[in-house]
Amino acid sequence: MRLKSTLVTAGLFLSSFSHAALLSFPEEIIPLQVNDKTIEHSFFSKVRELDLASGEYAVKMRYTDLYEVGYDDHETVESKPFWATISIDTDGQYDVKFNRPDNVVAAKAFAAQPSIMLQAPNESLATTLVVTQKRPRVVSAIASQSAEVTAPRYSTPSNPTQPAAPAAPKSAHPDVVGMLDYWWQQATPEQKQLFLEKIKGN
Repeated sequence: MRLKSTLVTAGLFLSSFSHAALLSFPEEIIPLQVNDKTIEHSFFSKVRELDLASGEYAVKMRYTDLYEVGYDDHETVESKPFWATISIDTDGQYDVKFNRPDNVVAAKAFAAQPSIMLQAPNESLATTLVVTQKRPRVVSAIASQSAEVTAPRYSTPSNPTQPAAPAAPKSAHPDVVGMLDYWWQQATPEQKQLFLEKIKGN
């Protein structure tokens, strides 16, 4: 069974008088930036939800996914960062969606040309978003009020415990966090140090 990702919420507010909406991302689409605000992620916790006021936002994202390519072998497919304009015009939940590729070949094609959709509240059909490599220009729907961006609000488990190292997933869609934890437990201290240096270098 696919494990649920840790749910982390970041708050981005234009005004306390405006409507608030929840923008949710699938596990494979990672939000990197909203307008001028960079979203901070930890190694094992990714931001999956954003609280947004009414307005228009330039959202920077990246696609990343893990696929089985053979017996006990996996390959990570990752896109370059890309942008999309997301408009919030009412309160409620907005969901970023995409059609997940069936295999690693299709995933690489998707990574080269991502296609995502936005499911707005009370809408039966999702709207395809225009994806660009350059940051789009956006105009806030609340032009008379200055933007106020707060630091991300992270939620953590009330009683965190140290999980045992899981066996390598064998499902068609392995859990990314579970696989990372598995390979981290298998790595030598030298490999862990090299990996951390690579992460810091990026």
